[in-house]
Amino acid sequence: MSEANTVIPLREHQEPATREPRRFKVFTARQLDKIEQLQRLDDDARFAMRVVANVLPFRVNEYVIEELIDWDRVPDDPIYQLTFPQKGMLAPEHFDKVADAMRGGDKAEIDAAVAEVREALNPHPAGQMEHNIPEVDGEKIEGIQHKYNETVLFFPSQGQVCHSYCTFCFRWAQFIGDSDLKIATKEAGQLKRYVQAHPEITDILITGGDPLVMKTKNLRAHIEPLLELEQIRTIRIGSKALTFWPQRVISDKDADDLLDLFREVQAAGKHLALMAHYNHWRELEPAIAREAIARVRETGAQIRAQGPLLAHINDNADDWARLWQTQVELGIVPYYMFVERDTGARRYFEVPLARAWHIYREAMKQVSGLARTARGPSMSSHPGKVEIQGVTEVAGEKVFVLRLIQGRNPDWVQRPFFAKYNEDATWLNHLEPAFGEEKFFFDDELAAMEG
Repeated sequence: MSEANTVIPLREHQEPATREPRRFKVFTARQLDKIEQLQRLDDDARFAMRVVANVLPFRVNEYVIEELIDWDRVPDDPIYQLTFPQKGMLAPEHFDKVADAMRGGDKAEIDAAVAEVREALNPHPAGQMEHNIPEVDGEKIEGIQHKYNETVLFFPSQGQVCHSYCTFCFRWAQFIGDSDLKIATKEAGQLKRYVQAHPEITDILITGGDPLVMKTKNLRAHIEPLLELEQIRTIRIGSKALTFWPQRVISDKDADDLLDLFREVQAAGKHLALMAHYNHWRELEPAIAREAIARVRETGAQIRAQGPLLAHINDNADDWARLWQTQVELGIVPYYMFVERDTGARRYFEVPLARAWHIYREAMKQVSGLARTARGPSMSSHPGKVEIQGVTEVAGEKVFVLRLIQGRNPDWVQRPFFAKYNEDATWLNHLEPAFGEEKFFFDDELAAMEG
């Protein structure tokens, strides 16, 4: 960090942590049988959980188990559904293939069945590996995605895990131990060099996994060099720590150092946005979660909230309205309602686009303008972020009204377009152009980009 940007830590101005440190204890698929609360499930349910956990990543910590899940409501509790594997997360034929192999007990057969099923689950949707990772002199720059001109996603190698895993996660392939499917940097300095070579970049999104699993000194090593770059205006950190481990900013050994780092970003003239992932209002209820939010906001960082619409977790308007309203009251900006991506456990969580728009609209009707900052329902699709703006009838044809919030070509942004109404469609590729058109307006140019 340059002398001009050196900032004296402001720890003397902040309130001391008010809670005793809590030991971080995590359970993975190998420790499923050690989770005491699961003993209330029958043998078939626990076996099904092990089958799914062999295919999709599983990791949950003690705080989530004890503080967020209402075990009297299991299996219907939303946070239980968010963190624990369910049989329906795999198609019946996929579940049976892995279950039969596990009953046989042959490791090679189990591994082969798991690999086959994973490949069928579209491990990297929307062109993440093929079209989002930049190349320099014909060589891919690992750990970086550059889909939209002004924004670069950065995947630090030390942040490729989470305090707990979400069962719906579209980045599940990052966590299964296959290096060919992982997006992670191998060199600390490559982000700065890449940004300097691309003056159109103004925003950095540090993501993972979860960057806040990293020690602050490691996160600092990636952020401080960016503070020297005049072109960078905003640094974002994508994290679910405020839900899954609020102790990260309260009582962890380097919690105060992390908050000092947030202050340094602000003092360097950059905007710091913590992109917090929330899926249900219950995540905001614990006192320690609210304390964590307050401590982050005291640094001057802004918290923006985003999350997908999910069957079994939050597929009703009342839950979204309560989530957004509570966020506003706590000083969080509602940012996005996403559509569940076409990957992983998609079949279990997806909601038809028509119903997604209805839920969004009904939730918006319940909140004031301050909570109507949440955009959506939005699909992070191959051409860009496509928002469903409504369902209407034009010239006697029932249609979806759509627009691109972000696009691979900036000229596509904010252009309305129309698709035939399809009450079963759950993703953009299920839709057809309306009014007899053969293609959407961006299709030819997108094909040329792919070529």
